[in-house]
Amino acid sequence: MPKVSQKGQSIAFSPIRKLVPFSDAAKSRGIHVYHLNIGQPDIETPKGAREAVKNADIPVIAYSHSAGNLSYRKKLVEYYHSVGIEITTDEIIVTTGGSEGLTFAFNACMDPGDEIIIPEPFYANYNTFAKMSGVVVKPILSSIKNGFALPTIEDFEKVITPKTKAIMICNPNNPTGCLYTKEEVLQLGEIAKKHDLFLFADEVYREFCYDGAEHFSVMHLKGLEDHVILLDSVSKRYSACGVRIGTFITHNKEVYSTAMKFAQARLSPPSYGQILGEAAVDTPKEYFDAVITDYVARRNTVVNGVNAIPGCFVPMPKGAFYCVAQLPIDNSDRFCQWMLEEFNYNGETTMMAPATGFYSTPGQGTNEVRISYCLKVEDLKKAVKCLEEALKVYPGRTN
Repeated sequence: MPKVSQKGQSIAFSPIRKLVPFSDAAKSRGIHVYHLNIGQPDIETPKGAREAVKNADIPVIAYSHSAGNLSYRKKLVEYYHSVGIEITTDEIIVTTGGSEGLTFAFNACMDPGDEIIIPEPFYANYNTFAKMSGVVVKPILSSIKNGFALPTIEDFEKVITPKTKAIMICNPNNPTGCLYTKEEVLQLGEIAKKHDLFLFADEVYREFCYDGAEHFSVMHLKGLEDHVILLDSVSKRYSACGVRIGTFITHNKEVYSTAMKFAQARLSPPSYGQILGEAAVDTPKEYFDAVITDYVARRNTVVNGVNAIPGCFVPMPKGAFYCVAQLPIDNSDRFCQWMLEEFNYNGETTMMAPATGFYSTPGQGTNEVRISYCLKVEDLKKAVKCLEEALKVYPGRTN
């Protein structure tokens, strides 16, 4: 029988989705599963955006421009200007989700064997996209003890080699919820400039900043216009994960032109997704105000609830809608599977993502889980209660 590729074998299953068969089996046994494993908001997609798709009368659903509809790119220019980012329509490529934008960035800026530095824990699919492109991830560890703050300049410079081509961050961060400060982003800019590196930034959670904290974009860095590539998405901003629309943005004309070759190869981004994305730009501020208020309540429910459980620790996230919790367990993969296979509390259980899948360094995250607080407060209270009861009886509890 023909064998699958070495590349395919080297790629891990998603830590967010790999336990789905176990949650499906639990549900088939009548267990109610609280899904804290995935960043799927239950917030309603803006009505105006949904109505635009509903009302679209398109007799022939044709290819769009490979960079995306010009009308949508013009609308995106309006959006980015509103958050202090000055770009033009010919600096935007509309992508099939933020994921495709990342693959464009890896392939346009790096060759097989080139290295990219990413603070860990990081979104697991960065590893996947890097391996698809033949790029080597060089992780540097951030610590739960200081809320997963950005590692120091010295930490970055320790792993820079002649093969280093880029640094990548997610800000606000998935999976930690850490929001990097303006000073931290400026430090990244200094490193990128000093070592002549690209700086990729995944800013899909830009709107989700809490406690009065403000987001500082890499696009605000001065003198680094040719270094920065911004990756973005409508998925979380407008609770529209399924439309698969993102953006690849850069001032660097050579990088843009190169990325367009990949954009042309995949022909065009989704038509109806662009219609929704274009209409979503006009979503009123009140929508986001209500969403932020809701997420703060959800965050506080989870973080305060888990921290009240003996032996547990969660730093308070300043952004996104995730946190990483340290638990008194022997193995997070085993624990998360056990929660689905062998545990229930009054017919309910909680599904989380083992944090091991968000680290590139073997052995890290074995006593940590990522929690997504995308459910309603009442459901989150029940999910935390399930976790509390589970830790009382888990055979692999460590203290």
